[in-house]
Amino acid sequence: MGDRRVIRASGTFLDGAFQPAAVVVEDGVIVDVTAVGARIPGAAAVVVPDDAVLLPGLVDSHVHVNEPGRTEWEGFRSATLAAAAGGVTTIVDMPLNSIPPTISPEALDVKKAAAAASAFIDIGFWGGAVPENLGRLAPLHDAGVFGFKCFLAPSGVEEFGHLDRSQLAAAMEEIAAIGSRLIVHAEDPDLLGRDGALGRGYDAFLASRPPASEASAIASVIAEARRTGAGAHILHLSDAGSLPAIRAAKADGVRLTVETCPHYLTIAAEEIPDGAAEFKCCPPIRESANRDLLWRGVLDGTIDAIVSDHSPSTVDLKRSGGGDFGLAWGGIAGLQVGLSAVWTEARARGIPLERVLPLYTTGPTRVAGLDGLGVIEPGAPAHLAVFGTDDAFPIEARELLHKNPITAYDHRLLTGRVRRTWLHGRTIYDATEGAPGHAPRFRAAPAGRLLSARTGVTT
Repeated sequence: MGDRRVIRASGTFLDGAFQPAAVVVEDGVIVDVTAVGARIPGAAAVVVPDDAVLLPGLVDSHVHVNEPGRTEWEGFRSATLAAAAGGVTTIVDMPLNSIPPTISPEALDVKKAAAAASAFIDIGFWGGAVPENLGRLAPLHDAGVFGFKCFLAPSGVEEFGHLDRSQLAAAMEEIAAIGSRLIVHAEDPDLLGRDGALGRGYDAFLASRPPASEASAIASVIAEARRTGAGAHILHLSDAGSLPAIRAAKADGVRLTVETCPHYLTIAAEEIPDGAAEFKCCPPIRESANRDLLWRGVLDGTIDAIVSDHSPSTVDLKRSGGGDFGLAWGGIAGLQVGLSAVWTEARARGIPLERVLPLYTTGPTRVAGLDGLGVIEPGAPAHLAVFGTDDAFPIEARELLHKNPITAYDHRLLTGRVRRTWLHGRTIYDATEGAPGHAPRFRAAPAGRLLSARTGVTT
């Protein structure tokens, strides 16, 4: 018998509800889920306090780590530490903004080498579909990426070009042929405002990226997915007006999924101060009425996942242009606090935690094709987190673990905090069950694994 332990919790997230249970872990795998008071011979015991719940490790299928090439923006060590502190045990890394971008097997090897030495949690990788590699996606698919990301509008970095409508059609045909999925930044460049300075007021930036741009691009993705039979995924939906079209496409059997992000569910355009470029992202945070409709999409099942779109940069780059929303880098840094932010908002709306959790666990697992994650059941890896549902804490950007101390969540008071995280049955983050004044601890060495869509674990 190897390393064996039992985790007992009066609230364990099983089959969509919280139940008392004992979770038995051996050699990093869940081997049994049984009665909370069951006798488990030879197992070291951990008891979760009654004011906390036991969750499956969260999955975030939309994270920009940026290493190598722009490691000063974010690196694998800092990103995965932040993820672990937020209860996230698996991420799927985006193919930009690293240099080189992940658009070839050789570039994927470079990315893996950077991740292998520094990852505290498990990591999979998206590939990129850009004009230069269309017709040659199969080798990258065979190398184990979980799918291919494309932009329909300029990405913001010159080394990752966007697809026009004919290239989107070609990409979808290729994706269908190799049995992969296309994940799409859906904005129509013909309906976007001009580049350049827009001023310090958020309204001008918001007007420059109207809902019509998202709606037009999403309609194109739906049409191509319908035509080709390819799997497609809409990234970071901010326009709730597109939900009826997405809902109808799903009802018609189109292979379509959609995600949104914590910042779209918890922040409203009306709240964003002048010059506060930490709130800039594309597509933009929209008005409170739109936010309410996004929540309807969460609750009725149209939205499949809530993911961070953690897209950080240096403070200087975010502040470039003196707070001009047209000149600042666009991207929200929030990997560590996503569940807490969304739970705070959900709680205020009277929405129970169990309605939100699937969008952080089995939802992104399905989006990325990560088999067997996001659940507490025999045979699953022992990725687990203790979550104090009533733990209130203020966000201070300088105390978060991602690399650069800037975030749209700075100074917000959140409720619900991760106290402990296990990866493959071993503690990787421990805030000692919320003991006052205790500094969180991490494992001394990173031990995350690299994941392949083709073969499972690679490292």
